Amino acid sequence: MTKNTHMTHLEDKVLYGGVDGTRQAIVAVRELKNLLRSDQSGSVSVKWDGAPSIFAGIDPSDGAFFVAKKGIFNKSPKVYKSDADVDADTSGDLSVKLKLALKHLPSLGITGVVQGDFLFSADDLKQQTIEGNDYVTFHPNTIVYGVPASSDTAKAITSAKIGIVWHTSYEGNSFETMEATFGVDLDGFHKSDDVFYISSMMDINDSVTNDNIVKVSEDLSECGKLFNKISSDTLNNQSHETLPRFIEQFNNTFVRKGEAIGDTASHVSGFIGWISSRFQTEIDKRKTSKGKLVQQELLDDILSFFTTDTKSDLKKIFDLQKHLVSAKIKVINTLDIVSEVKTFVKTDCGYKATKAEGYVAIDTLGGEAVKLVDRMEFSYNNFSPNILKGWDKPESKVDGEEIKL
Repeated sequence: MTKNTHMTHLEDKVLYGGVDGTRQAIVAVRELKNLLRSDQSGSVSVKWDGAPSIFAGIDPSDGAFFVAKKGIFNKSPKVYKSDADVDADTSGDLSVKLKLALKHLPSLGITGVVQGDFLFSADDLKQQTIEGNDYVTFHPNTIVYGVPASSDTAKAITSAKIGIVWHTSYEGNSFETMEATFGVDLDGFHKSDDVFYISSMMDINDSVTNDNIVKVSEDLSECGKLFNKISSDTLNNQSHETLPRFIEQFNNTFVRKGEAIGDTASHVSGFIGWISSRFQTEIDKRKTSKGKLVQQELLDDILSFFTTDTKSDLKKIFDLQKHLVSAKIKVINTLDIVSEVKTFVKTDCGYKATKAEGYVAIDTLGGEAVKLVDRMEFSYNNFSPNILKGWDKPESKVDGEEIKL
């Protein structure tokens, strides 16, 4: 696997991966279904909603300890080895968290390079009662995480200065050539009371098996039937490379409203109308006839793609995506049973329970990672102005007592 800086949603592999990506998405769901039927560990990790994403370890060029953001993989890597380095490139809460990481992470004895998500500093922790239960909570981004206050995990969290969840390891003689592997071997880390750290990788056990997994097979069967009916030329979209991006943007207009895609024939028509409206806006913006003509030619070119056959294929692609999403949600609901940590979102009227951000599945055919996210829930929460984020500082109107630890 190359650098872990971007992952594709499972259903979007159909858009961006063509025939191969569609096959990989179907196989990924099939492998997850088989994994959940067993009592073994597998290539699934929890997608924590931490912030910022953080890299740490030893710079292979000089042997010095560093922390970094995703700029580590720039042509001129940005890594921080002192507070002065952090101050020169960042500010605010990000600067504070990077300096805390630089101070406390060396105690773990990290020998390579690892990537994770910052979950909390000591100042971020609260003792709260939500829906009648006592939790230690932290709120790094969109999701509020609640750990039962009487648990050993809560005790470890409250004694720590920072919390990190690790998910990726890197090997190589330079940042430019490093290759990523999902998972971090925590057995090689030193114990530290100042750093609460966990792995994102999941242990699957037979307690998660339920009727949802049986129903995943029905969605997979429909995916297979549709896959065999769609023209490979339409799936690969070689003559219209912008089409997948436009489809994703159009689909995201539904996500932002928390609406599922309904009738797929209507969705095709709506998509074509959306493209026409988008380009008409660009045409209207242009001041000259030449500028307007350029945009009109772009519109005419992309509309030429939509023949009777390709519109039929596009309907099947949307149907296939719907079945992948249906299967994905069943898998997510099953995986959610495992976690000790409870998840909530915060509104100006109180807390409400929500799902975890999602999971990451390792695609054994493509060698990449794909996101399993309930976009109708997490992505809607992420976009919604009614959901308070971890950096928001509104007047407290929450349900239950809120005590800073």
